[in-house]
Amino acid sequence: MPSQDPSRHSPTDNVFVGFAGHIGAGKTSAAQYLSEKYGFQYKRYSQVLGDWLASESPDPEDLQQFGWKVMAGGRQVELNARLIATLDRSRSAAIDGLRHPIDFHCLSYAFGPSFRLVFLDAAAGTRFKRKPRFSTCDALLATDSQPVESYIDSLRPLAAATISNEESLESFYQRLDGWVAAYEKGE
Repeated sequence: MPSQDPSRHSPTDNVFVGFAGHIGAGKTSAAQYLSEKYGFQYKRYSQVLGDWLASESPDPEDLQQFGWKVMAGGRQVELNARLIATLDRSRSAAIDGLRHPIDFHCLSYAFGPSFRLVFLDAAAGTRFKRKPRFSTCDALLATDSQPVESYIDSLRPLAAATISNEESLESFYQRLDGWVAAYEKGE
């Protein structure tokens, strides 16, 4: 299993940070924040799936179903190869939406000690408030229980850090800034 030992990188190295967590935990907000504030490339697994599906704007349910076909069909490595091929290795990147341990292992292999997984955590009620497309919390939980989402919790022990996202967006961004600062110091 690849190590998440932060002492294995130089503070001048690029960082490739992957965000995992359940729907509404803040993966997109985190990755976009790192992109906007720190100039990280922003990549999203659902973008890669959408391109693969050859649909300009697939709805979330289509992406979830296609993501499961890829995962169940043993093509998760191919999905990761497609994502990795879009990244400029000379620039740091924030990667939104890891869902399977294979994602972690592919990114760890591709980027070595420059890769970090951050798991984002938020309670179902908090996540429901952030996702207006769900009419009830039960609808969110039903989507959370789809097969493609079933491996997310197995990423938690692989993470270099777990960041709670229960409070304000400002508070969440401060936690992300703290994580970036610790990474840059080699902590």
